[in-house]
Amino acid sequence: MPAVSDSVWREQNTTPSRIDAALRELLKERFAESAGYAPARALNMVCIVDREWSGEIANRLRHVGRFHASRTVVLAYDPRRTTMDATATVASESAPRSGELTLLRETIIVEIGPRHLAHVDTIVDPLVVTDLPTLVWSPHGHDDAVDRLLGLAQVVLMDSVDEPDVRDGLRRAAQLLESVYVVDLAWLRSTPWRERVAATFDPPRLRLELRTISAVTVRHHPDSAAAALLLIGWLASRLDWRVSPLVPRGGALCGSMHARRQDVDVRLAPDPGLHVRGLQGLTLETASGRCFSLDRGDGGLRARYANRRGDVREWIVVGASRGEGGILGEGIRQALLRDPTYGPALRAANTLVP
Repeated sequence: MPAVSDSVWREQNTTPSRIDAALRELLKERFAESAGYAPARALNMVCIVDREWSGEIANRLRHVGRFHASRTVVLAYDPRRTTMDATATVASESAPRSGELTLLRETIIVEIGPRHLAHVDTIVDPLVVTDLPTLVWSPHGHDDAVDRLLGLAQVVLMDSVDEPDVRDGLRRAAQLLESVYVVDLAWLRSTPWRERVAATFDPPRLRLELRTISAVTVRHHPDSAAAALLLIGWLASRLDWRVSPLVPRGGALCGSMHARRQDVDVRLAPDPGLHVRGLQGLTLETASGRCFSLDRGDGGLRARYANRRGDVREWIVVGASRGEGGILGEGIRQALLRDPTYGPALRAANTLVP
């Protein structure tokens, strides 16, 4: 978080109880400075990161905008480390003005090794604010450590495209969803596409066309098959399609879903030219001859609509892409919300995986 005012404490070979005590003292000092300081109290966030990549993660967190957690606990793992070192910071973005409150956010960086990772729950427990929801994010794996924290956490943030095998990512998400709420960045990357599809068919005269969809093509980053599968899973779960595993064909995944009126041809095609994670394009065709396409472009999504009469409309959906910083910020925000459509979409996506 960009701060103009902060207080810092550091100690080598420390303990969770000493970190907690030091943080309380830092807060007391800030309250003594001004009655206008107030601690942010909405969300705990626990990040388990490999120390050699911690700078990259810190940079991603700096770009989440106003969605910073109230208290962030970063566990920086180094396989060579035997002692626990820590840095605690209490920071504000501005000094309090007369009659106004300025929020304080706390960051704790704990450097740990293998023996600490095996007991990560006992380290984190004293460091999170009681009675606040706790979000756990482990962008570099460490699934065992995440599992040990499930008793303290209500939400796990993950990115199912991080797994080399798309099946492993989606199945891991389904496993976690049995215990906690899951925020999947792969799912959030499809949000602008889902919103635009829903808006397109929102007019009453077009809603019946949803039942006549006959073909869906999704173009995606080669590493983002999970996002494409979740998008198809969303369509299938919302429109009551009966799904079956897709099959590899010509470098794409293809298959047929069974709708009430007709089969729906589905094709997931990787696009080697896409340099950012997520989706590149989406095309929906209906039995009545309508064709609706979305493609990633400068300034937003390029939309195109055509019908059997030859009418064609094209326009730009401005601001549809939020970038990876915006995706992560939205992921943190979603920890305080609940999306009832993700679970059904995930179950359908797991069925679609060949």
